[in-house]
Amino acid sequence: MELSIIIVNYNVKFFLEQCLYAVLKAVEQIDAEIWVVDNRSTDGSVEYLRPLFPGVSFLENQKNAGFSAANNQALQLCSGSYILFLNPDTLIPEDCLTNCIQFMKAHSMAGALGIRMLDGSGKFLPESKRAFPSPIRAFYKLIGFSALFPKSSRFNRYSLGHLNSFENHEVDVLAGAFMMIPKSVLELTGGFDERFFMYGEDIDLSYRIQKAGFTNYYFSGSSIIHFKGESTRKGSLNYVILFYNAMLLFVQKNYRGSKAGFFGFFIQAAIILRGLFSAFYKIGAYPFKKWAKKLEFDKNRAESMVFLTKMTENQPILDKNSTLIFCESKQFSWKEIIQKVEELSHSGAQFRFRASNSQSIVGSDSKESEGETLSANIIS
Repeated sequence: MELSIIIVNYNVKFFLEQCLYAVLKAVEQIDAEIWVVDNRSTDGSVEYLRPLFPGVSFLENQKNAGFSAANNQALQLCSGSYILFLNPDTLIPEDCLTNCIQFMKAHSMAGALGIRMLDGSGKFLPESKRAFPSPIRAFYKLIGFSALFPKSSRFNRYSLGHLNSFENHEVDVLAGAFMMIPKSVLELTGGFDERFFMYGEDIDLSYRIQKAGFTNYYFSGSSIIHFKGESTRKGSLNYVILFYNAMLLFVQKNYRGSKAGFFGFFIQAAIILRGLFSAFYKIGAYPFKKWAKKLEFDKNRAESMVFLTKMTENQPILDKNSTLIFCESKQFSWKEIIQKVEELSHSGAQFRFRASNSQSIVGSDSKESEGETLSANIIS
């Protein structure tokens, strides 16, 4: 078997539905298996999805085991020469996996491959390619210099902002949302460290792959959509604690001496600062835009939507009040949809997505906020 795909799900059944339809298109020419590990979702994910995808293997946990442990659970059962760790809130084009495998075969020392990722509004996600964390890089990120100077090799070194996102690069860190690794490499390095419940596990595994003598690659030959924000909203205190504690664990595990001590102090200070910001925000004192809330759809909203079912020369007129729903079909592939979303990313419109024959429509306007789902039956 050439490829094993592992997807860990927690309460995102409609996003996973769209993801699986896209994945099935992408493996049509590949000998592949698909594993879904459900971390005791409470939204009826397995009951909803299992009848729709009889060719997918579902593992049901009796507790939320965390991202790392759930991936490792399926990894023990995989038969593929390559393993793809994939998030459920992703959409991939039809030729994505074939292109990635061809790239890996052409680079004998490739230890892992990440990919060019866009958010739900079509904007490039800088975490697609990263450097290993350091105190100064974390400092620049915390004080906002990385956002002010996104192309700087100094101030935005962590996100490698100086590297062209449309070119392939050797990088340090790949995102766990899409991480393809030869099984032979994982047999040497081991899977994810299960001490990382959520966040930081991809940095740690990337680090161990490099230490084993392999190269991590950022691959720009395909672009995927990664909605983000579906498990833990980035504005919440819970996210802050999980993220910075994961960074602290990585530092304690892999760094030594004064560097580790300084970094540890800095990260704990960051947790306190970000925690205060989150607390002020929660009571309405945080002076920035509030996180978007999940919208309730009704017939009026449905009637105002534009459904795009094929590529057209007449581009719809879009503004910030527009909602454009991309419907994958024989005339309109996922690859074309993803290209179109990026092309229209500055229009200000909302984008939603639906695979042919699926039961839902999904989308997310920002990586900082919870996504939006609705039943597809509103269009019938």
